[in-house]
Amino acid sequence: MTLAAMASTIEGMNMQHNCFFDIETIPTQSDAVRGKMLDAVKAPGNIKKPESIEKWLEENREAAAAESIAKTSFDPAFGHICTISWAMNDEEPDVAHMESVEQERDVIGAFFHALQANQRYTFIGHYVGGFDIRFLLCRAVVLGIRIPQCIPRDPKPWDSTIFDTMTAWAGARGTISMDNLCAALGIKGKGDFDGSQVAEAWANGEHEKIAAYCSSDVTRTREIWRRFNAVGW
Repeated sequence: MTLAAMASTIEGMNMQHNCFFDIETIPTQSDAVRGKMLDAVKAPGNIKKPESIEKWLEENREAAAAESIAKTSFDPAFGHICTISWAMNDEEPDVAHMESVEQERDVIGAFFHALQANQRYTFIGHYVGGFDIRFLLCRAVVLGIRIPQCIPRDPKPWDSTIFDTMTAWAGARGTISMDNLCAALGIKGKGDFDGSQVAEAWANGEHEKIAAYCSSDVTRTREIWRRFNAVGW
């Protein structure tokens, strides 16, 4: 290798690359977990008579369990990553999506593979510090996938390894939806499909729709970051 090539390689290693990314999650698809949540449903405490309890459970158990199951999309112990989209620097977004839970490992692996060894990254996303990175790390542990060293394990809002667009706007204790932030900055919003609809769309087999939505969130994230960057944030 020539001295010029070596210098170029070292410069690339020292450069901080921007990785804009977003994940979409769905609730547990495990029949065993769903069964436990169904069995765990209890009648309200003010219902005392056995026949009344039985009647309440018969009428409400499924709905009560469904609510608990839906919440597992926010819990990496039970939920799944169905989609990851990412874009390095100014490149077009890539996306990995699963059509069955058996492919979750492939989705995470595709993202990890895109991260080059010995390079430094700033991971940029909306609530990336409070949700996306933690969910991603935990699912990698569950599935036994080796985690690249460049991914921060417990990033703080001020770390150079992340830029959380929500925290940048609202502060460490505040919140703002991506759609509201886009509206404030004059950036095109999500339209008639958002993250709350992903689980139903996945159950209905609308896989291309979810992948496209996740990709568009990455594009929006980059536009938001550029607005912060333009004013010397």
